[in-house]
Amino acid sequence: MTDSSRLFFALWPDDQTRLELVRLGQSIEAKGFRPVQSQNVHVTLVFLCNVDAASELLIKHGVTGISAKPFVLTFDQLNYWSKPKILCLSCLHMPDEVESLVAALNREVAGCGLQTETRPYSPHITLARHAWYLPDINFEPIVWRAESFCLVESCSEPGGVNYKVRQQWPFIKTTV
Repeated sequence: MTDSSRLFFALWPDDQTRLELVRLGQSIEAKGFRPVQSQNVHVTLVFLCNVDAASELLIKHGVTGISAKPFVLTFDQLNYWSKPKILCLSCLHMPDEVESLVAALNREVAGCGLQTETRPYSPHITLARHAWYLPDINFEPIVWRAESFCLVESCSEPGGVNYKVRQQWPFIKTTV
């Protein structure tokens, strides 16, 4: 049996965005929820599941040519999703660039023989797990400026799950 890693492509926040999310997490914690650890906050683009080392190398090579314009996501809605029991932020409006990036990543992953989600993509930030209701919290929208994407590993550790960035790719700024 070969070794594999649990991987996904994601947007990773800059320090300012992470700080804003930590503040929002503190208001959720004040309502009795246990927020996601600040170092694990991200926006999943494409979940890959368990990937062996050879497939990981193929995927990394394939995504280097992806061209994407920087974009802004405004997370302005707080949601409670009952099936996974999470509180999350979502966007009322999703820029076309996000859909294009997710489609390009899915094509590259499929070209490596792996399957991904078939559900329509919906960018979100998980704020708390094991949630049981939607709390009434006022917050300023979180503006996330995306200029790169990364490959992240989900690592099970004694203290819980920890996400580690394996590699990051800056968006290729197209010239006009």
